[in-house]
Amino acid sequence: MSALPKSEVFGIGLSVGTFQAHVDAIMGLGRMHKSSYVCCVNVHMCMEAQWDHGFASIVNGADLATADGVPMLKSLNKFQGGAQERVAGNDLMPAVMAAAGPQGLSVFPPGGQQEVLDTIVAKAGKEYPALKIAGTWSPPFRPTSESERLEEVERIAQSGAHIVLVSLGCPRQEKWMAAMQGKVPAVMLGLGGAFLLYAGVDSRAPLWMRKASLEWLYRLSLEPGRLWKRYLVTNSAFILLYTKELVRRWRHGD
Repeated sequence: MSALPKSEVFGIGLSVGTFQAHVDAIMGLGRMHKSSYVCCVNVHMCMEAQWDHGFASIVNGADLATADGVPMLKSLNKFQGGAQERVAGNDLMPAVMAAAGPQGLSVFPPGGQQEVLDTIVAKAGKEYPALKIAGTWSPPFRPTSESERLEEVERIAQSGAHIVLVSLGCPRQEKWMAAMQGKVPAVMLGLGGAFLLYAGVDSRAPLWMRKASLEWLYRLSLEPGRLWKRYLVTNSAFILLYTKELVRRWRHGD
């Protein structure tokens, strides 16, 4: 199976299916070398899509768009009456690597600093000895030129990678994947901070905080200087968006 049905919430189509069904779908896309991409949708990405219709088109153009953030998951289940389980990038990354090795599928992780990539390769080599890392690439922290983009495509294509694990941050990584669709012969996964978590640079919020939709608060406590403005703006805007949808449905008797 290479695709899953989608259900819409806040104008974003989120893929519906079990966590394992998502992993299986990614494996299917990888086996076919289908040039495709996967977005892991959290509150930040949702609000970027509300403010930028072009970016919304990118997210909705993904072959898979997972319910990554708990607020997105709860919104989907409440407004669509489902029982979708969370498919977070932090969990998807190790699951995909674990599944890829035995199936003979190779991965290519572009993004982040080279030290982080080296740590990921070393750790994955121990945990998933059957997994082939087709190559790595640490991009510059600036917009790339046309010639550099062509080199990126060539580097990944020549590696023979089936699955490209992308960590460039939202919305840069989603725009990069969309631009590479049709050029990179692999399925691309936008994983954001999953690289840092897997490498042990970042730590994850306790389970109770994740279930209570408080993962953002944990991350804010770790990086208040960098994240306070983002969370103040995006979380407040999301609460307003959610409230408007509640009121709209109440008025229509939904």
